[in-house]
Amino acid sequence: MKFKTILFSVSVMLSMCFNGVAAANGTAKAGSFNKEKDLLLAQFDCKTDVDDLHTVAALATLLSDSAFAGINYHAVAGAYGMQEGLYVPPNPLFLEAFGDNWTDAHANFEKAVEKVKTIVKPILANKGDVWIAEAGQSDFSAALIKAIQKDLPEIDTKQRFHVVQHSDWNEEVTTPECLRFVKTNADYHKIPDGNAEGNGTPGFRTPENIQLKKQIKNPKLLEIWQLAVDLSHQYNGKEGRYNNEAIAAGGVDFSDLSEACWILGLQDIKDVEAFFEVFGK
Repeated sequence: MKFKTILFSVSVMLSMCFNGVAAANGTAKAGSFNKEKDLLLAQFDCKTDVDDLHTVAALATLLSDSAFAGINYHAVAGAYGMQEGLYVPPNPLFLEAFGDNWTDAHANFEKAVEKVKTIVKPILANKGDVWIAEAGQSDFSAALIKAIQKDLPEIDTKQRFHVVQHSDWNEEVTTPECLRFVKTNADYHKIPDGNAEGNGTPGFRTPENIQLKKQIKNPKLLEIWQLAVDLSHQYNGKEGRYNNEAIAAGGVDFSDLSEACWILGLQDIKDVEAFFEVFGK
């Protein structure tokens, strides 16, 4: 492990030890996630861009690091809004990356809300907060928060739910009333787009081939990445789905990971190369 990687890991662990709870006024700052109490809820629309597949692999890579081992997290597939186009079936990848720690909202939206609600309730009861990384739209977030408000009216969701979004397009294809609801009833953060570099959050999209076998030393993670790549090429641009040019060129796009990085205080990671330098080796 290189010296700068060691320094980075130490700084991450220190920030997570001393971050405390979110700001008392309900407006949390980057890196305010409390690994002892909080829940990271990673929601993926998987419609119709295949970048979510790469983001799943990148999130699994991040969560395998010792600085984040053991944090409370849960993933949701099919958390999409009103966009047109075909779904990108991610189930084999979610199983490989997260085991049984994920929920399929595409198969049954209402059932998924009920399942995630049962995961969220103990977090709230233990004075923890819920941090939603929206690799997609806000429709599922709105339904979940409404369900919590119905069951636990004493919970101030504006204080306890932190929703992080990076994409203008994701906002545009969220059902309008859902976006208004989440912005009103949660601590909503719109951060700079993860598709670009140098804007204050990591830029995790490149058409360059990164040679995964050289970047990923963990065999299990390499399997996850290879499955993500295979599925992305299987569905990218097919049957009217969005054609992700970076992935079509043989590169990677895990731009949606910028939200989890913001939540966990990793916004200083500049780009794809820096990500794999820290978490791949």
